[in-house]
Amino acid sequence: MNLERYQRIQEVLKARQADLTLCLEEVHKPNNVSAVIRSADATGIHKVHAVWPDKMRTLSHTSAGARNWVEVETHDTIEDAMGELKRQGMQVLVTNLSETAVDFRQIDYTKPTAVILGSEKIGASEQAKVLADQDIIIPMVGMVQSLNVSVASAVILYEAQRQRQAAGMYDNAQSALPAETIHRILFERGHPVLAKVAKRKQLPYPPLDEQGQIVADKAWWAQMQSR
Repeated sequence: MNLERYQRIQEVLKARQADLTLCLEEVHKPNNVSAVIRSADATGIHKVHAVWPDKMRTLSHTSAGARNWVEVETHDTIEDAMGELKRQGMQVLVTNLSETAVDFRQIDYTKPTAVILGSEKIGASEQAKVLADQDIIIPMVGMVQSLNVSVASAVILYEAQRQRQAAGMYDNAQSALPAETIHRILFERGHPVLAKVAKRKQLPYPPLDEQGQIVADKAWWAQMQSR
């Protein structure tokens, strides 16, 4: 890994927002999933959650680029997903045209936030609507009543990014990834072959120097080379 790339990866990871995320509820079209993940990466999202029951294999069809930099955590049900998000102290929003829905720009996205995006056909499930803290809408003045899910996600994420940048949160350690997570990603992206071997042998990832090179003792290398 050359120095320029190593520094670029560090810069990107330090700006990641650990407390801002999306949850895709049965969004199944590969092009939509790929576009959502690309927007997540562009706005500094570290992880996207997804509900894909019945062993849906959506991720296997998405583009590798942004997918390599945005982690995806899957859940069997929307209840499981929302339970996890709320345990993390997030306000959970759902895109839903209802009497109680508010303009998505009225939300304070500097708070820990998760946004539920429903499936292409029917939108968010009734369970998601009941469990969410707030319904949000993207105001529209044309004939259609909804945006494509990937477009909607980008619109919402860029409003969240605008608010967080104004609050200095992309330079704020409080909303950043833990140091151990940054190190893990740096090692796995910078030394993918060695990372696979270390994982298989259940060895810890050693430190990296300022050039992104591995700093390990002879014992670690010996274990890596043993059969």
